[in-house]
Amino acid sequence: MNYKENTSNFNEVNEAITKYAINLNTASIFSFTKENNSFSDFFDNKMLVIQVINKGLPYKIFNAIKKIIPFTEDEWANYLNISKKSLQRYSTNKNHLFKLIHTEKIIELAEVTNFGKDVFDSTEQFYLWLHTPSFVFNNLKPSELLQDSYGKELVMEELSRIEHGIFA
Repeated sequence: MNYKENTSNFNEVNEAITKYAINLNTASIFSFTKENNSFSDFFDNKMLVIQVINKGLPYKIFNAIKKIIPFTEDEWANYLNISKKSLQRYSTNKNHLFKLIHTEKIIELAEVTNFGKDVFDSTEQFYLWLHTPSFVFNNLKPSELLQDSYGKELVMEELSRIEHGIFA
């Protein structure tokens, strides 16, 4: 995996999600403008996240997110609970919008990645942590817990503890 390429792709995702959110936001009371357009700002605006989830995420943005998250096509299919063949079919449809449940999972995984990158100050270190069995998680890899929202919250809580220097 090319970690430097993944790091530079954060800018691509940031730009794509910003444009999409601003377009959704034009008729909304929830503010999201070019002045507060970082990926982190997007996750901080929960009402806007809900709007994006309800509208559906375009495949183009999913593809940009896929480039920054260290999961294989099989892992993505597993996390989204769809077949690998369906993912491949979606890639050929430029106008494909993911369903609400899939959009929510994609955004959750992007949020974990965004936070993990900030906590570790290095995409490479975060990805190493994500794929290393952890005593805190009964020797499961943090990436294995991301299948559901409860596991995602455990991973986010552990990242928060690491960020604050609290180690188990």
